[in-house]
Amino acid sequence: MRKLLSLRHWRNVFIRIYRLLRARDVALMDKLLFLVPVVLYWVLPDALPMMPLDDIGVTMLVAQWFASRMERKYGDVR
Repeated sequence: MRKLLSLRHWRNVFIRIYRLLRARDVALMDKLLFLVPVVLYWVLPDALPMMPLDDIGVTMLVAQWFASRMERKYGDVR
């Protein structure tokens, strides 16, 4: 729980996301697996009105999931 509240942890997650999205080794479909749901949630937040999480929370959860999944699939991407 403490890790989820750490700004250092989230900074590292978003640095990893940036590197993964810029990497040529990561397939376009894998990049879209992150980008499409996040962008849609930001643009259409009323699509899930009963969801208690806000846009930033959803983005952070999806970012952490995406970073760990892509790093397992592609290894350390620079």
